[in-house]
Amino acid sequence: MSIAPEEFVPYMSAAFDGMLAIAEELGDARLNQRPQNLSNTSTPFAILTHCIGLTRYWLGTVIAGRQIPRDREAEFSARGTVADLRQAVQRIQQEIQADITHVQGDQPSAFPMAVRPQQKEWTQGHFLLLCYKELAHPHEQM
Repeated sequence: MSIAPEEFVPYMSAAFDGMLAIAEELGDARLNQRPQNLSNTSTPFAILTHCIGLTRYWLGTVIAGRQIPRDREAEFSARGTVADLRQAVQRIQQEIQADITHVQGDQPSAFPMAVRPQQKEWTQGHFLLLCYKELAHPHEQM
């Protein structure tokens, strides 16, 4: 079975659109609040910020080879507004469109220094699947 990389774009975009719709429904007042009665959880703003960061990392750095600075820890404490998220989601969806053209499913990472030792043998297709999985799960959580 073979799946063209660009076939992932609608699914990735749907995950971002879905999370943004939830953020819009929550509004600025609740966007930066942690769910009550749940310890060690992230705010909806932080979850979506993390998803943007991980997509930039897996697609932009690992697959497309762009060295994008990332502060993963800061993603989980990020705060902002719905307008901030709208702009960030629009930007990441444009980046996905550009970065997906670099995917060569059976090839290794374009930036091997960015991956963990146990991932050195992974193909770009594997990284693309991982990126989608890492978007779908938080979308479900939100």
